[in-house]
Amino acid sequence: MDFTGGDYYQKDFDPTDYLNTYYNTTSGAFVDKYFLSFVLKKMSETFKPGCVAGNILIDVGSGPSIYQIMSACEVFKEIIVTDFTDKNRQEYERWLKKAPGIFDWAPIGNFVCELESNRQSWAEKEEKIRRTVSKVLKCDIMKTNPVDPVTLPQADCVVTSLCLEAACKDLEALRHALKNVASLLKIRGHLVICGVLNCSFYLVGQKKFFSLAFDDVFLRKVLSEINFVIKEFEVIPVAERKKEISDHSAIFFLLAYKQGDDKSE
Repeated sequence: MDFTGGDYYQKDFDPTDYLNTYYNTTSGAFVDKYFLSFVLKKMSETFKPGCVAGNILIDVGSGPSIYQIMSACEVFKEIIVTDFTDKNRQEYERWLKKAPGIFDWAPIGNFVCELESNRQSWAEKEEKIRRTVSKVLKCDIMKTNPVDPVTLPQADCVVTSLCLEAACKDLEALRHALKNVASLLKIRGHLVICGVLNCSFYLVGQKKFFSLAFDDVFLRKVLSEINFVIKEFEVIPVAERKKEISDHSAIFFLLAYKQGDDKSE
């Protein structure tokens, strides 16, 4: 299908439909069997004490979702969330302010608390997330500074989940987007990417959105070109999925760190 650009997202991407399509615990496409449980397990391992931690984490292309920072909030002092569409940022702000009718993350949050093997309740973690998120900013990964006109200090970690596929119209755009996202990181800072491979579309409610199909070989190549060392790259082929909602062939989790320009350790 044709690329669905920023104007289409501003007009037709509905955050409530998105959350219900993918994260509703009774019918969500990413809840049953694979994507969410895989990503949450990898996040809990990555952000456990003694592993990836620091002062600032930037979540690039957050959408209206909080699952990708549920574990990170335990080991980062400040989390900055970002998204392109106004409606997604508004929905995120509503969640932070506990507005009526917000999405219930409790079933997913309880699962994360179990993964982390601590005695903290979801209610306690939920409040920790709200305290740790300091800003909700507009983000465009096609810009050299994705959060322009804001200038942020370089982060210790950047997380991006299910953003690159949606925002990039072709492989060259993806190459530029990764370089732009990398600029948000300090040297030796960590990059976490979660997503789907070889996907050409996805549905939000009844609306169809473009997805850029790429594979792990391309992602490895680009990250090497922009001076990243991959520490972990796990790809899981997906045999059972709701193909009418998304046609991806695999899901992945990637952890890398940024070298200096001289590629020194």
